[in-house]
Amino acid sequence: MNDTLTSDVIGRRVEVNGEHATVRFSGIVPPVAGLWLGVEWDNPERGKHDGSHDGTVYFKCRHPTGGSFIRPNKVNFGVDFLTAVKNRYVLEDAPEEDGKGQIIIIGNKPVETIGFDSIIKQQSENKLSFPLASLTLTRAFPALKILALNRTGITWVEVLRCASGWPVLEELYLASNDLFISERPADVLQTLKLLDLSSNQSIDENQLFLIAYLPRLEQLILSDVGISSIHFPDAVAGQKTLMFPSLQYLIVNDNQISQWSFINELDKLQSLHALSCTRNPLMQEGKAAQTTHQFIIAKIGQLKTLNKCEILPEERRGAELDYRKAFGNEWKAAGGHQDPDRNRPNEEFVAAHPRYQLLCLKYGAPEDGELKTQQPFVLKNQLLTLKIKYPNQVDQKVLEKQLPASMTIQKVKGLLARLLRVPVSELLLSYESPKMPGREIGLENDQQSLQFYSVESGDCLLVRW
Repeated sequence: MNDTLTSDVIGRRVEVNGEHATVRFSGIVPPVAGLWLGVEWDNPERGKHDGSHDGTVYFKCRHPTGGSFIRPNKVNFGVDFLTAVKNRYVLEDAPEEDGKGQIIIIGNKPVETIGFDSIIKQQSENKLSFPLASLTLTRAFPALKILALNRTGITWVEVLRCASGWPVLEELYLASNDLFISERPADVLQTLKLLDLSSNQSIDENQLFLIAYLPRLEQLILSDVGISSIHFPDAVAGQKTLMFPSLQYLIVNDNQISQWSFINELDKLQSLHALSCTRNPLMQEGKAAQTTHQFIIAKIGQLKTLNKCEILPEERRGAELDYRKAFGNEWKAAGGHQDPDRNRPNEEFVAAHPRYQLLCLKYGAPEDGELKTQQPFVLKNQLLTLKIKYPNQVDQKVLEKQLPASMTIQKVKGLLARLLRVPVSELLLSYESPKMPGREIGLENDQQSLQFYSVESGDCLLVRW
């Protein structure tokens, strides 16, 4: 490239020694004579400054070290389209690796793919230049419903500027753009149902509040944004927020969530039915993982799916009962009482456990006998004294058995099959609790334990075949 460049180069994509950049400036940079290009590197660590030199701002960069000045003859402005396609997609002079392919289904037809690994390795980001004015964009794409702008370098200001051209857009993907949400959408993005903000590390709760009133937003993807806290200031514990009125599915995987207050706040969302929150500090591994899973279910009352697993009614009941027991002593110490007239837990407890009072209304306040401190591993080996009845067999005597709380439903069926001389496959189990008269809870999952279903001593197993 010679030194007779014009302003036409502004916004052009360039390559310098294998590194990619966007031209932001073309002109003289005193006191050194000659023409210079000011470029913003895709990799901000490659640069030296923010577009300023000796106190003069020649161009602006997102990062303080994202810019450099380079002589035009050092810059590669690219090749013709056909050459670029050949280089990018390895259409010729490319080894066929080991000749092995992978079978994928496109439509109803199997297709063998060879060399896809090589293609993927050569895929690069598309840094786009977006128009400065929105006048010509109004209804530019009147039928566009899905738009992916991941890794394009788009800013939030540019999103809003272009959005008038997407009047019926329903899904917008903006991952990995180093976005900062700087203003509230006004008369744009009002039809949006899904918004993906993954891997934008500058996103925080204050920015989320700027998009909190998009009326139709049903899915919000916030994976790997570094968020650790959220608070909806317009609603106290036990109330619903006006923010995100239509949000049904929230994804917050791979973040820094370590406090239960984050989960408590999610219960304020009016429409939240599904949550994915894997790989956060709060989500422990091993034996504690099941407890964490149960507590999340208990804390978010309307949740139907957690980490892509459906929450069955019996699982919710078990989770809520276990949560009620686990914090019963803390509830009493904070002023909770079985007598409704004396039940006044302090503000600190209510803030930490906003659904606890509701669970006491739902299942009854925990009795003192339930709140005895369990010794390590006692619960696992605890024996339950249960009555066994046969609603469809009037001639069968009522039995009383002691069964381990950790015993699976499958093993309970095996024991009953031997006692009754009935094939296991024909047995149907449920149980009743004197604490909830008139209700019968099915024991439908053979792999779960009696403890999982919150079966307690004094309950009655109902056996049908």
